[in-house]
Amino acid sequence: MTISYFKRFRMEIDLTGGTLAPAAPAGFFWEAWSDSLLSVHAEVKYQCFRNELDARVFPNLGDREGCARLMREIRNKPGFLPGATWLIAGPQGYCGTVQGVVDRGPIGAIQNVGVIPYYRGVGLGRALVAKALVGFQSAGLDRAYLEVTAQNTRAVNMYRAIGFKKVKTLYKAIEAFERLA
Repeated sequence: MTISYFKRFRMEIDLTGGTLAPAAPAGFFWEAWSDSLLSVHAEVKYQCFRNELDARVFPNLGDREGCARLMREIRNKPGFLPGATWLIAGPQGYCGTVQGVVDRGPIGAIQNVGVIPYYRGVGLGRALVAKALVGFQSAGLDRAYLEVTAQNTRAVNMYRAIGFKKVKTLYKAIEAFERLA
């Protein structure tokens, strides 16, 4: 067995600089958190991450049951914030998800931002993040953070464009089994 390390960034944003106005792109609409949608969030999360690098970094993201378990854990966290947890849908159904919790500090923590690959590049990720940040502002929080795998340059650049700044570099150790020839 070998260990690989993935570089991750913790990025933060100051929420006191003004009010965000997240708009769903034309043809898409918001779906507010409801406990009845927990399995929908899990399935959308799975569809977003199953073939992505983050499914190697966090294997539960590459597995339907792992995504369902993760959603139950997020929902049951003491700081779970329904106002920062959203689905976005288009004509073909749900295509993006974000979850938010209040972490120690207090500070808003974006747990996951995912957009199904077919729908990437039209502003859904940016809209989901903005919607979560409004939820944190509405809860009276002044700051929010997220973590992102450094190799996911599209996401890192999007977060920077929104106003997030890198505050820390982290390394996530992953055990990998060596293949025998």
